[in-house]
Amino acid sequence: MTVLGFPCNQFGAQEPASNDEILAFAKDRFDVNFPMFAKIDVNGDQAAPLYQWLKMQIPGDIGWNFTKYLVNPKGDVIKRFDPQETPEAIGEALADLL
Repeated sequence: MTVLGFPCNQFGAQEPASNDEILAFAKDRFDVNFPMFAKIDVNGDQAAPLYQWLKMQIPGDIGWNFTKYLVNPKGDVIKRFDPQETPEAIGEALADLL
Protein backbone atom coordinates (compact mmCIF):
# COMPACT_ATOMS: atom_id res chain seq x y z
CA MET A 1 0.00 0.00 0.00
CA THR A 2 1.22 3.49 -0.81
CA VAL A 3 -0.23 6.83 0.26
CA LEU A 4 0.23 9.74 -2.13
CA GLY A 5 -0.34 13.37 -1.14
CA PHE A 6 -1.54 16.11 -3.50
CA PRO A 7 -1.76 19.56 -1.87
CA CYS A 8 -4.47 21.88 -3.19
CA ASN A 9 -5.22 25.53 -2.47
CA GLN A 10 -8.85 25.47 -3.69
CA PHE A 11 -10.36 25.12 -0.22
CA GLY A 12 -10.36 28.32 1.78
CA ALA A 13 -6.85 29.12 0.49
CA GLN A 14 -5.42 26.79 3.15
CA GLU A 15 -2.35 25.86 1.09
CA PRO A 16 -0.91 29.19 -0.10
CA ALA A 17 2.69 28.15 0.64
CA SER A 18 5.22 26.85 -1.86
CA ASN A 19 5.53 23.13 -2.51
CA ASP A 20 8.73 22.98 -0.44
CA GLU A 21 7.08 24.80 2.48
CA ILE A 22 4.04 22.50 2.36
CA LEU A 23 6.28 19.42 2.42
CA ALA A 24 8.36 20.76 5.32
CA PHE A 25 5.20 21.58 7.31
CA ALA A 26 3.70 18.13 6.65
CA LYS A 27 6.89 16.39 7.73
CA ASP A 28 7.44 18.56 10.82
CA ARG A 29 3.85 18.68 12.02
CA PHE A 30 2.48 15.28 10.97
CA ASP A 31 5.60 13.16 10.40
CA VAL A 32 4.52 12.57 6.79
CA ASN A 33 6.67 9.90 5.20
CA PHE A 34 4.77 9.30 1.96
CA PRO A 35 5.33 10.96 -1.42
CA MET A 36 4.01 14.51 -1.62
CA PHE A 37 3.48 15.95 -5.08
CA ALA A 38 3.31 19.52 -6.32
CA LYS A 39 0.23 21.58 -5.54
CA ILE A 40 -2.62 20.96 -8.01
CA ASP A 41 -6.26 21.80 -8.65
CA VAL A 42 -8.72 19.00 -7.97
CA ASN A 43 -11.93 20.71 -9.14
CA GLY A 44 -12.90 22.86 -12.10
CA ASP A 45 -11.56 23.26 -15.61
CA GLN A 46 -7.95 23.13 -14.43
CA ALA A 47 -8.32 19.93 -12.37
CA ALA A 48 -5.29 17.66 -12.67
CA PRO A 49 -5.82 14.70 -15.02
CA LEU A 50 -5.57 12.27 -12.09
CA TYR A 51 -8.48 13.97 -10.33
CA GLN A 52 -10.49 14.20 -13.52
CA TRP A 53 -10.12 10.43 -13.82
CA LEU A 54 -10.85 9.74 -10.12
CA LYS A 55 -14.02 11.83 -10.31
CA MET A 56 -15.15 9.99 -13.44
CA GLN A 57 -14.87 6.74 -11.48
CA ILE A 58 -16.76 8.09 -8.46
CA PRO A 59 -18.60 11.23 -9.63
CA GLY A 60 -18.75 14.47 -7.70
CA ASP A 61 -16.59 17.45 -6.96
CA ILE A 62 -14.27 17.31 -3.99
CA GLY A 63 -15.71 19.41 -1.20
CA TRP A 64 -12.69 19.89 1.03
CA ASN A 65 -9.04 18.99 1.60
CA PHE A 66 -8.20 15.50 2.82
CA THR A 67 -10.66 13.69 0.57
CA LYS A 68 -9.10 10.29 -0.02
CA TYR A 69 -9.46 7.60 -2.68
CA LEU A 70 -8.67 3.92 -2.32
CA VAL A 71 -7.34 2.43 -5.56
CA ASN A 72 -6.43 -1.25 -5.83
CA PRO A 73 -3.22 -2.52 -7.49
CA LYS A 74 -5.10 -3.05 -10.76
CA GLY A 75 -6.04 0.65 -10.85
CA ASP A 76 -9.70 0.19 -9.91
CA VAL A 77 -11.10 2.97 -7.72
CA ILE A 78 -12.64 1.12 -4.78
CA LYS A 79 -13.93 3.90 -2.56
CA ARG A 80 -13.87 7.62 -1.92
CA PHE A 81 -13.47 8.77 1.70
CA ASP A 82 -14.66 12.17 2.84
CA PRO A 83 -12.27 14.31 4.93
CA GLN A 84 -13.92 13.43 8.24
CA GLU A 85 -13.65 9.66 7.72
CA THR A 86 -11.12 8.11 10.06
CA PRO A 87 -7.98 6.13 9.27
CA GLU A 88 -9.77 3.20 10.93
CA ALA A 89 -12.50 3.32 8.26
CA ILE A 90 -9.85 3.24 5.58
CA GLY A 91 -8.15 0.34 7.37
CA GLU A 92 -11.41 -1.61 7.31
CA ALA A 93 -11.76 -1.02 3.56
CA LEU A 94 -8.16 -2.14 3.05
CA ALA A 95 -8.79 -5.31 5.07
CA ASP A 96 -11.70 -6.11 2.77
CA LEU A 97 -9.31 -6.08 -0.20
CA LEU A 98 -6.99 -8.68 1.32
